[in-house]
Amino acid sequence: MSAPSVEKGIQFIREQIDAPVASFFSSCVHCGLCAEACLFYGQTGEAKYTPINKVEPMRRIWEQEYTLWGKIKSSLGLSRKVTEKDFEEWETLVYDACSLCGRCSLICPVGNDISDMIRKIREGFAAAGYAPEGLIGASKRAVEIGSPMGVKLPAVKAQIAHLKKDTGLDAPLDLKGADYMVLLSSMEIMNFPEYLEAVARIMRQAGKTWTISSKAFEATNAGIQIGVSDIAAELVQRVVDAAEELGVNTVISPECGHAFTAIRWEGPNLIGRPFKFKVQHILEVLDDFRAEGLLKTEGLEEAKLTFHDPCQLVRKGGVVQQPRNLLNMVASNFVEMRDHGAMNWCCSAGGGVSANERADEVKFKAFNQKKSQLDELGVDTLVTACANCRIMLEEGIEEHEMDLPVVGLTEMIADHLVEERVEDKAEDKNE
Repeated sequence: MSAPSVEKGIQFIREQIDAPVASFFSSCVHCGLCAEACLFYGQTGEAKYTPINKVEPMRRIWEQEYTLWGKIKSSLGLSRKVTEKDFEEWETLVYDACSLCGRCSLICPVGNDISDMIRKIREGFAAAGYAPEGLIGASKRAVEIGSPMGVKLPAVKAQIAHLKKDTGLDAPLDLKGADYMVLLSSMEIMNFPEYLEAVARIMRQAGKTWTISSKAFEATNAGIQIGVSDIAAELVQRVVDAAEELGVNTVISPECGHAFTAIRWEGPNLIGRPFKFKVQHILEVLDDFRAEGLLKTEGLEEAKLTFHDPCQLVRKGGVVQQPRNLLNMVASNFVEMRDHGAMNWCCSAGGGVSANERADEVKFKAFNQKKSQLDELGVDTLVTACANCRIMLEEGIEEHEMDLPVVGLTEMIADHLVEERVEDKAEDKNE
């Protein structure tokens, strides 16, 4: 990697050092609590994986260029400039060994948002060309094709055709004025097609109109994961344009944590204006239906089960009680993990780690934290609400030869619906 590229990266990092970042560096008391909160440090025991260490190049730039003491040290030759070697050494720390889960931020005694700082330092690394090939490829496909996994509209149409053939239900494309516009992640399209059927069945029972945009069906935001705000903004804008063109009331983010963060929390800031529609995660919508009496279920899961809280959904998104409300509708033996809700441990594959094959070794080491949680409970079923988590959980469980099925909560709810026959509804209307 040439020096000019590194200089470009340093400039991008410099631009990320705003007032909050400066205050975070100034207030860090070096207590080490962020290390205890990090599953990568906890499962490897290596000091380099301490969360605050992952932003050391940014801290060094801040000190040398924005503090009096740092400027004095630099002038006396007492501090080392950020170099190409630093980019080489830190790239694996910011991409392979951080899932942007935010647990370190939550536990920091002085309120430093360390995971956001890691997200920001990725801007510089990506600009300098120091990013995993998997994430670079995913970002290019997202921009050029519309999906990080290369999924195109014909694949979505094929899923809809299967849905019609198997169930008689439809997933309308480009229906103007619908109540909801449903987004899908590539992983749901390719790995979990049952999710689309579950949504169709639930919407039918709730009596809601919904649609999928042929122009913006993909929810996953590769720009957030690699750390390129321009890409993230472009992907959000596609969804916004489609939703506003169709005139929908609400956009539903699917069972995907970073997709929810991108469109719900970062989206308006990325495009520089508020949305003209509401954004909800699918579990928020389902819980609204439950509260309104529109979600009617029957029967209970008898297996002992627990819920894996996706970091972006629960810890960063605040969707904590909704999945529990829904589980209590359909499960008689739901038990919580020792660390659950906002303090739950990451699956180890968020923040683009799942798309980074180079990170497999440290990712599976970090998964041991989740394995410990599951071993302690001895459950029969693991439920979650993020397709990315689901894939990692399945891979980790297979790696450790555990006999534990992983299911999506939306699908579990759909499996317990009281589905009235069409002729019954007609009779009710005639009475």
